Parts: sequence; structure tokens; C-alpha cells
Amino acid sequence: MTSEFAVELRDVVKRFITPEGNELNAVDHVTMQIKNGEFFSMLGSSGCGKTTSLRMVAGFEWPTEGEVYIEGKAMGHTPPFQRKVNTVFQNYALFQHLTVYQNLAFGLEMEGAKEDEIKKRVGNALEMVQLTGMDRRKPKQLSGGQQQRVALARALIKTPDVLLLDEPLGALDLKLRKEMQLELKALQQQLGITFIYVTHDQEEALTMSDRIAVMSKGRVQQMGTPVEVYERPANKFVADFIGESNFLEGKVKSISKKEASVFIPALNAELAATPISEGIVKGEDVVISVRPEKVRVAEKGAMNQNMFRGKVTNTVYIGADTHVFVELQGAKLKVWEQNRISRLDPKSFYAVGQDVWLMLMPENSLVLKKE
Repeated sequence: MTSEFAVELRDVVKRFITPEGNELNAVDHVTMQIKNGEFFSMLGSSGCGKTTSLRMVAGFEWPTEGEVYIEGKAMGHTPPFQRKVNTVFQNYALFQHLTVYQNLAFGLEMEGAKEDEIKKRVGNALEMVQLTGMDRRKPKQLSGGQQQRVALARALIKTPDVLLLDEPLGALDLKLRKEMQLELKALQQQLGITFIYVTHDQEEALTMSDRIAVMSKGRVQQMGTPVEVYERPANKFVADFIGESNFLEGKVKSISKKEASVFIPALNAELAATPISEGIVKGEDVVISVRPEKVRVAEKGAMNQNMFRGKVTNTVYIGADTHVFVELQGAKLKVWEQNRISRLDPKSFYAVGQDVWLMLMPENSLVLKKE
């Protein structure tokens, strides 16, 4: 019977000894369940444990504690070549002295596959990554995006159950990286195999993933769909790491399951907000997170709750939107306003020094535990 999960990490710890002789838990009691056919991303900054977790799935590292399962089978100290997984690295790791065809055929030749089968499978793999006709080229004769496709084809040609991708787009320029994100997602959906993707790029993870594990200091801070981790971050770290947020510190005056009233000293006012973190109680010091694009700007005040008067201190034109910085008494808020009309007219937007009103919608003002 096939397991429901392609990969599981059960209470996995990976401990290293530092040059100073101290113990460091690079991965600290991590549990993950990755479904068959899922595009799953591990997201975090350098040193958060995401690559070490991936290397334990690949078999390049073994857990100090806990266990890694692939298709329901405990891997123990199973070497990489005996696992039905393949890895695509950031530097592609192609054989520079071999042609594209020879790079793709190498693994099949090591398995003793017949020449006719190799030719057929290489042809199919090249067609899959849209490189048909380039089989005689050497890697140095290809662009960065084409080399990335060759590395992808080489990993897929042996039909792994799970494909591991360690920041494979990191060496590409921004425009090509965005194109490849969409191509990778489309390819994964076409093949239906499990992709486990490691990245520090939040937008990349949000664009491609079915689910994301946000990691910090060896631990999983939150696991969920892109919408869940962006719209309902589990804590301040996730709210700060995924996208951008305004943070306001305050004290809970009243709280129910769906709404809280929080006194914000910087505004000298109470703010109606939505409790997100579990276990928040009346009288607790908390932090409120509000995404800049969810703040509404108006030139006139209204009798709505969470309406505050402020002054524009700066505006930055980004292209698709304009970043507006507003000072409200003792607080400074960032507001992202989409450019729906032409900005060629300097009078078409808010000016520095202009008085404005900001409305913080209760459903977008998230109450999080103070860390």
C-alpha cells in the first residue's frame, strides 16, 4: 500500500559541533508531512535549517535524532543512491566536458540501460524541458536558464518519486527567475510528482507552492498554504519575514474569539483587531500586524472605527504601486497604494506634508503574541 505521504520528517534533530566545541541544533525537532504530488517549499533565511532538512531527505546527512520516511519507509542510514529521490542544485553540477545528451544519459548508463532506451528517454526529457535539438551542445554554450533546464531534465530522467530542489533559480537574473518559477510549477503539475523546494525568496515560495514551511533557528514557525501564511501569520517572525508589515505594540483591553480591543500607546487610542495567536488574554502585551497594502487612505475622516489622522512624510514610486509613509502621532506606518491611474500628473497623488486619514480594517489588524 502506497503511503499518503511522499516524505515525512518525524521529530528530526540534526546536531553539529561548532569549531568552538559547542553543540548546535541546525534542525531542532522538526516534524513535516509532505503529501504525494505536492509542491512543498521550505522557506527561511540562511542558517534556518532548510537545506540541512533537504540534505537529510536526500541522504547526504543523517539525523542525530528522529527519522526520515520516504513513501512510508524509514530511511535510517540508507545512502542517497538507494533512495527514490533526485536533487537539483543551485550551481547545476553539470559535467562541463560532456554534451547535453551525455549529461542526461550518464545516470542511465550507470544503471546499465540499453542504448535504444537511453536515446528515447533522453529525447523525452529534452522535449519535456523544451530543449529539443540542443543535445550536442556543451553546458558553456547554453544560457543560465537552459543549463537549469538540463539539470532539471537530468534529475527527472530517472523518474524519482521525489524531486529535491536546493535554490535552483538563485543564479538566474530576476526576469528569468520569474519565468522559470511558472515553468517549474507547470512542469510539476504536468508530471504529478512531489517537489520539495528550498528557498530564501518569499515571493518564489508564494508563487509556486501548494504549502510552505517557514523556518527559523532550526524550527518550523508555521506550515500552511501561501494564503494562510501571508494572511494569517502564526507569529511576528512570520508576519515580518513573509512580505512586509506595520507593527503596533499595545495591551489587550478586551478579547473574544473573533475580535479584540487593544490600546495602542503610540496612537493613544484603542484599536479593534482580530486575534490570531492562541492563548492571548486580557491585559497581555501584544503586537498588531497590518500589511501596508491593506491600509486604506482617505483625504477626509469618517465615523469608522480604527480611523486615524496623519501626515505624509515621504512617497516612493515603484511602478505598479507607490509606497506612502505616514506619521500618526507617535507611530509611523507604511502604505502601499496601487497605481490605477497615470502618475504623470504630480497632483494625482499624495504630497509630502499632506494631511490624510488612515483606516485600519479590524479584519486586517492581526493580534499576535509579543515575542
